[in-house]
Amino acid sequence: MEFHRLILFLYLPSPIFLSLITNLEKIMVNERELEIVRRFQRNVYGREPNTSGLNQNHDGRSGHWLETQMGVSHNANNEADLLGYEMKNHTRIKTTFGDWSADYYIFKNNRNRESELSRNEFIRIFGKPNDQKGGRYSWSGEPIPTIQRPSSWNGSKMLIDEHDTIKIVYSYSRDPRLNKEQAVPICLQQENLILASWSRAWLEPKLTNKFGQNGWFKCLQDNNGIYCKIVFGEPMNFDNWLNLVRSGVIFFDSGMYVGNSRNYSLWRANNSYWDSLVVREYPPFPQED
Repeated sequence: MEFHRLILFLYLPSPIFLSLITNLEKIMVNERELEIVRRFQRNVYGREPNTSGLNQNHDGRSGHWLETQMGVSHNANNEADLLGYEMKNHTRIKTTFGDWSADYYIFKNNRNRESELSRNEFIRIFGKPNDQKGGRYSWSGEPIPTIQRPSSWNGSKMLIDEHDTIKIVYSYSRDPRLNKEQAVPICLQQENLILASWSRAWLEPKLTNKFGQNGWFKCLQDNNGIYCKIVFGEPMNFDNWLNLVRSGVIFFDSGMYVGNSRNYSLWRANNSYWDSLVVREYPPFPQED
């Protein structure tokens, strides 16, 4: 009997068949997602960000415009942005999970007075000067290791221990700098010196609070900067996220530098990975009942 019903369903006239499929899709997509899609369609779709009234020196001004249009409050809370979904704006190459500083830094948590150092001293010892910035030191770029390769500047490496703690570890013997004897104080000329670490207890709530409720969405622009699409992905869990750090898909993109107290500890993945997570996209937009 069920087989005959299936045959009859398949031979329905195409308009009726398409209407049934549309209604099934509506049932499968929850009302929160539909509300986000409606906001995007009404307030963002087909528009270019108008940032004329915003600080033109602020790199995130287009993101602030998008937040306003979507009804997201401007804050740095570690919570999902809108109706249990984390919102991401259009980017060209890579997209950020979060700006998540370590819960341990050698310059912040070290209790050894003999090797006590300030944040700026840390950056000057393990970071690199930027000639284009007047020799300003930063712990970013070449000084930062990935899970797959050590830093070519200071020899530090990234690892994940048996407790799921991500660590950046420095060993003096692996430092390739010709002037390391002068650059690194004697008290820091050690092996397996932990420079920074992110414990599971510290990172897991940050990921799950943002991405673990209803999932995430991203608002995309065309080549002319016009918003043309919104895409959705499923909720994330920490074990999968950490495995992607282990495989190098997710990486630490530090921007710490002397003269700014913000650490800029960005955890990112290339857009090709984010694209692989998309499960739904609009348009076509759902028709209003």
